[in-house]
Amino acid sequence: MSPSETPTVVLVHGAFADASSFSSVIPALLERGLKVVAPAVPNRSLIGDSAYIASVIRQIDGPVVLVGHSYGGAVITVAGAEENVKALVYLSGYALEEGESLGELQGRFPDSDLAAALVYTPFPIEGAQTPGTDVSVDVEKFPAIFAADVDPGVAAVLAVSQRPLAAQAFADAAPAAAWKTKPSFGLVSSSDRTINPDVERFGYKRAGMTTIEVDSSHLVMLAHPEEVVAFIEEAVKAVVK
Repeated sequence: MSPSETPTVVLVHGAFADASSFSSVIPALLERGLKVVAPAVPNRSLIGDSAYIASVIRQIDGPVVLVGHSYGGAVITVAGAEENVKALVYLSGYALEEGESLGELQGRFPDSDLAAALVYTPFPIEGAQTPGTDVSVDVEKFPAIFAADVDPGVAAVLAVSQRPLAAQAFADAAPAAAWKTKPSFGLVSSSDRTINPDVERFGYKRAGMTTIEVDSSHLVMLAHPEEVVAFIEEAVKAVVK
């Protein structure tokens, strides 16, 4: 694989996490000679977050394999419409249909354990009199629901360093569904207590994705990094002929 055709792997984190959630995956991707970008997602709205990630992608010279975890799956569904995105990889993620919101997709299925563990906190919005609402996970419940098979010390750090998701993100309808025109790969975390695994399965099947299942908690990248790296490599190989 020559440097000119080597895709850049863009890793898009989800709600209640940040780019460090890919810390066990990034070294292995770099060791394989892949370029990696792991941006910080604002987690303010699906429309705004997707526009931001799209702006990051447009600044990358060459093909991109776009990877989204959890809410990041919804973000790549929209941002993946950028021309240089050549494949999409969903990890425990939401694969929205065009015109569909997170709330609508989740509403098709029974709630996961996450629903009863959410905490709602107001935050100021510049120029607005009405505050927004941040959504996070109860710190005490976070490890069991989000990271049951992750090192307990790591899970404890993640619990107190959450990046909340604004409630607006659940209501925004996806203006595009990039999986309709791009090769797509979906990993189901079959022991997921954050997203009902059937939500993942449904979205992936609807999109006709290449799909695998891993017996993992929601944070599959930290719990099973080898499987995740191999799955991303599969997408890379589909791009590089």
